[in-house]
Amino acid sequence: MISYGKQSIDQSDIDAVVQVLESDYLTQGPIVEQFEQAVASKCQAKYSIATNSATSALHIACLALDIRPEDNVWTSPISFVASANCVLYCRANIDFVDIDLATANISIQALEQKLAQAEVQGTLPKAIIVVHMAGLSCDMQSINTLAKKYQFAVIEDASHAIGGHFQKSPIGCCQYSDICVFSFHPVKVITSAEGGMALTNNKRLAEKMAILRAHGITKNPADFDAFSFEQPWCYEQQTLGFNYRLSELHAALGLSQLSKLDQFVDRRNALATRYLNAFKNLPVLCQETTSDTVSAYHLMLCSIDQNAKTDRDSLFRVLQNQGIGCQVHYIPIHLQPYYQQLGFRQGDFPEAERYYQQCLSIPLYPSLDNSKQDLIIDMISKQLC
Repeated sequence: MISYGKQSIDQSDIDAVVQVLESDYLTQGPIVEQFEQAVASKCQAKYSIATNSATSALHIACLALDIRPEDNVWTSPISFVASANCVLYCRANIDFVDIDLATANISIQALEQKLAQAEVQGTLPKAIIVVHMAGLSCDMQSINTLAKKYQFAVIEDASHAIGGHFQKSPIGCCQYSDICVFSFHPVKVITSAEGGMALTNNKRLAEKMAILRAHGITKNPADFDAFSFEQPWCYEQQTLGFNYRLSELHAALGLSQLSKLDQFVDRRNALATRYLNAFKNLPVLCQETTSDTVSAYHLMLCSIDQNAKTDRDSLFRVLQNQGIGCQVHYIPIHLQPYYQQLGFRQGDFPEAERYYQQCLSIPLYPSLDNSKQDLIIDMISKQLC
């Protein structure tokens, strides 16, 4: 079976984890901080906070931005449900912005229109969570311009996008956002088995996220409100936090993987280019990149044209039956039963729904060799024409 995505683990990764297993610390040791510092340096951000998942990072990002029950937060309907669930964890109001069909990212035009309408209605968002779908950066400069005009915060859900670039700067530098979140799930660009990270250039936000991921507790005497700093055993719980910490084992794997990030992204781009060249004359459209972006290509997104010999659903089944893994990313969040209970309905975001009817993710990962990719291309070509 050829998977649609998979981790790339080598002996250096295994050795890094074993070294931690043989050390004095399995958690709350030095490796997490090394991983944080290495990612921050790679992405040219000032601060980074490692967590046990990107979902956790999104949650504490919302809390750090003081998202409250009366607040409105918007995101993309084409994403994993975590991009919206993090808002509901704060008991705030979630809404969506329709996508651009060519990129599967938030449509700037749709965002402008929705913001203008919300200003009139007095329902402007406190924050927007933009999703870099499949590793392709949204138009962050335009989003930043709108953020300044309408006074909302910006979280980048870059779960797919570590190693990608926008305007020659690494995704994660937070040039145009308040916080950027990465995922290190096994099928992502690099993995820590499970894990995530929030990056920011704002010291206050970094400090808030750091305490929120650790039960709301600080051990820094300089921050104590009640206890004497002369008592060395003291710690203070200053807010209601969570156990969202990353272990040393996970950090060791992530740190080892980070050293191969450029290699992984280069290979993903090379494979994507082979797909793009092979599909030029076929009734299939691939996600469009722009001249100011370099995608991390976490996913290879295709949309099956309605004029193709077979439709998306039939192609999915044929590929699966032939041992070629594929997937649909994603069912629009607003169509999920839970979100339907919140009042969302089919037809609310027509471009997202149109995209969903045609989209297919096909195999893309660094260890996919050219011969296997050729088999995939040949199978898809035969089915579509």
